[in-house]
Amino acid sequence: MRILIEGLAQACGYELECMAKLFFQAERMPGEKVEGGCPEVPEEFLYANGELLERKAEENRYRLMVRLRILDRGSGELADSSAEREVSCPEETVQKTFEFHLGKMTYDLLGKATGIKPPWGILTGVRPVKLVQRCLSQGMGEEETAAYFRDRYVSQEKIALAMETARCQRPILERVTPRSYSLYISIPFCPSRCSYCSFVSHSIEKAAKLVEPYVELLCRELEVIARLAEELSLELASVYMGGGTPTTLSARQMERVTDTISRCFPLDRALEYTIEAGRPDTIDREKLEVMRAAGVNRISINPQTLNDQVLAAVGRRHSSQDVLDAIDMARQVGFDNINCDLIAGLSGETPESFRDSLDRLIQDGPENITVHTLSVKRAARLRQEGDYLEAVHNPAAPMVEYAQKALGKGGYHPYYLYRQRDTLGNLENTGYCKPGREGYYNVYIMEEAQTILAAGAGATTKLKDPFSTYIERVFNYKYPYEYIERFADILDRKGQVRGFYERIFNT
Repeated sequence: MRILIEGLAQACGYELECMAKLFFQAERMPGEKVEGGCPEVPEEFLYANGELLERKAEENRYRLMVRLRILDRGSGELADSSAEREVSCPEETVQKTFEFHLGKMTYDLLGKATGIKPPWGILTGVRPVKLVQRCLSQGMGEEETAAYFRDRYVSQEKIALAMETARCQRPILERVTPRSYSLYISIPFCPSRCSYCSFVSHSIEKAAKLVEPYVELLCRELEVIARLAEELSLELASVYMGGGTPTTLSARQMERVTDTISRCFPLDRALEYTIEAGRPDTIDREKLEVMRAAGVNRISINPQTLNDQVLAAVGRRHSSQDVLDAIDMARQVGFDNINCDLIAGLSGETPESFRDSLDRLIQDGPENITVHTLSVKRAARLRQEGDYLEAVHNPAAPMVEYAQKALGKGGYHPYYLYRQRDTLGNLENTGYCKPGREGYYNVYIMEEAQTILAAGAGATTKLKDPFSTYIERVFNYKYPYEYIERFADILDRKGQVRGFYERIFNT
């Protein structure tokens, strides 16, 4: 699909492109390339043109118009509609005001043309709860904040979800100090690649020869980061090892990494230490005992679904019983804080089978259950093999709605939430937990509340100015072979961390 945006509408072109994809997602692949400013008329297109019809500068009043033309590929019919609106604003807020009202008018026209009502309204950002926190920090009360979201066409259900999540996060965010940071460690290997996955991860079968040198260099990078943090008087808040699937490492390799972390970082001061043990087919008692002995106090065992047919279809080499057995084994070793992920909208999943998976998990009682909505990126095998259309038409919305109600009844509450582009139904990913079992790292990374020092391939260090919203990023090379071959460059980039904090604290 092509989206042509002209006139004033170009000022908010990215937002309008994202919005158009929400309305046409059921018929076209999200993430499809968008082209703008093309003089020729393609076979199918959406055309949005924003115009300033009238300006009364002395009264700070403006009349705006949006024209929307949609050419249907099948019928060849052209839908042509427009909307006008008069707005008032001071000169210094003209750009922001125009963007807001052009967005609302485009949303209205697209809604009438398609009959679709996206639940997050005109919001296109990935962190709606961060917006709630910002409103509250600026002195807006909860009712005023809710009204702010209603004015952006967010549904009452999503407003309530975002507000409840923000309330749960508040005590966690209040623990952030100007020098606090979290540590992220990337293990970019998996036993096999799931069909929906677009992360930078490699099958352990294909990348086996890279694992040993990768682990050696990862430990060296962790040592460098630890020295930097100590010299800069930074305070460790949480540790998170993700991937990929960290438990694709052998018990000996895992122990080498965790020993390095224990030796180099003050874990006694950390609020949380999490390792993703995501795939039950990579978990055994020896690895769990290594993690427990290292002080890991939170793990993830992620079924994604407890439907065996769907598991096989998406490339998972384990059964639903393997998941439950892995949880039981982790309990025996001593883990009392376990997260389990489910994905709403997997190809072949039905609302009934999703409900069955969730109900069985709730009965098993993990302390955290995270409900993701399927998001299929261009790099995912599911997208490339053409099975995607089935997933597009899969009704994820009733699955997500059921999860929110069932988890609430089961004693869980939402504590972090984020959205992704190319997600079915413009829905969200929400982490639920039992009281007092919130995942600190998840809140810190999603709300961009503190610095994240990151090690490993594909990891991104995010340096957060504690006195503003400014974030500076330092990237590691994406792929393990790049990480290994250009490791000296990665160490050189650590100088940016020192420079950042020296500027912030004038030291």
